[in-house]
Amino acid sequence: MDRYLKPGKGDGVFNVAVQFLTKLGVSLAGSRVLLVRGRKSGEIRSTPVNLLKVGGQRYLVAPRGQTQWVRNLRAAGEGQLRVGRRVETFRFAELADDEKPVILRAYLKRWAWEVGRFFEGVDHRSPDEVLRGIAPGFPVFRITESA
Repeated sequence: MDRYLKPGKGDGVFNVAVQFLTKLGVSLAGSRVLLVRGRKSGEIRSTPVNLLKVGGQRYLVAPRGQTQWVRNLRAAGEGQLRVGRRVETFRFAELADDEKPVILRAYLKRWAWEVGRFFEGVDHRSPDEVLRGIAPGFPVFRITESA
């Protein structure tokens, strides 16, 4: 599924503020700056993301779908997460749709206040079959190792 929601007017301002604070070392509810090489330009691109921890594993969820950072991460095969001066290079495994419901539920429970509008009426209390139904539109990456 090629679901993609463009950022709204307020999203840019919010993202700049979160990215600025995270670069200073102030993580807002688990925020990180994702650094990934652009698949066309080869230049390093940055965007704020929410790092989710579930069952001892770490995940990145793309609430707006097939975004540029998702496409770049897939092409690059690795990325970096930054908070303050700490930068971690990582590799990842993309989850299959049937693996996503538990992660999407945890993500919504933690960050619905920020990203709930992108889930179009689905929340952390939605049944598993509903979460499975929307799973193809929400890329999820499990961080597998530090590089």
